[in-house]
Amino acid sequence: MSKTYEKYYVPAQSPWPIVGAVALFCIAFGAGHYVIDMSKQQNGFGGWLLLLGLAILVFMLVGWFRNVIEESMSGLYSSQMDRSFRQGMSWFILSEVMFFMAFFGALFYGRFIAMEWLGGASNNAMTHAVLWPEFLPSWPLLKTPGGIETQAMPAWGLPAINTLILIISSITLHFAHTGLNQNKRGQLKFMLGLTLVLGAIFLCLQGYEYIHAYRDLGLRLDSGFYGNTFFLLTGFHGVHVTLGAVILLFVFFRVLKGHFTPEKHFAFQAGAWYWHFVDVVWICLFFFVYVL
Repeated sequence: MSKTYEKYYVPAQSPWPIVGAVALFCIAFGAGHYVIDMSKQQNGFGGWLLLLGLAILVFMLVGWFRNVIEESMSGLYSSQMDRSFRQGMSWFILSEVMFFMAFFGALFYGRFIAMEWLGGASNNAMTHAVLWPEFLPSWPLLKTPGGIETQAMPAWGLPAINTLILIISSITLHFAHTGLNQNKRGQLKFMLGLTLVLGAIFLCLQGYEYIHAYRDLGLRLDSGFYGNTFFLLTGFHGVHVTLGAVILLFVFFRVLKGHFTPEKHFAFQAGAWYWHFVDVVWICLFFFVYVL
């Protein structure tokens, strides 16, 4: 009995992975030296290298996305390729879940174990009495054992507003997806564009929140454990929101060009999955970092 084999498209060798690697190297190296230059209050090459890396990254994204879109629109992808894309995106989001779980784990360990030990819990009474007799373990940790003081970021201000913005953005993205499934292009364009606007507002408000933290609250990266976890968790989440917005922006441009049908639109689905993921992460982050 003869077997029917389904075609599986294998693209030609691509220069984009090495271009992306060069971009990320320039970004990492430039960002590191930019921080050093800022701490020494001197003009160095770090900032320029960082900008170069970002420019190369944008060039790589545009070129690579263009190639993939051309391949998809040319009908080169089979249903097996579509399943591979779905599996790849699922594993990618799972890896992102583990990434944030590591940071939440560090937060819980420091808050419920390490901080209590510093306060003399368990068998650490002598350590506390000799090294930090005036240290009181409480969360948020506004005064470290070394004497660094800061103020907590209140939850019911900008963070609560940003939480509402992200929740609404997930709703608008859902209605955009509904419009696509029902072939209502006007609803699709409006709701997807509104989602992007809400994402941009979120990022702008988060930037203003950081300015407020540094300028008014004395909340910095060097403000002890509370400052470290605050900026690492919210900062990396902001990076992920930016990535999600970039993905949805490319999807939006494709929508304007008439791409996607109710039967074939995995690129839209992948962007939606990722956006809903970062929204869920923010809700967890809001409660564990800001509220509790």
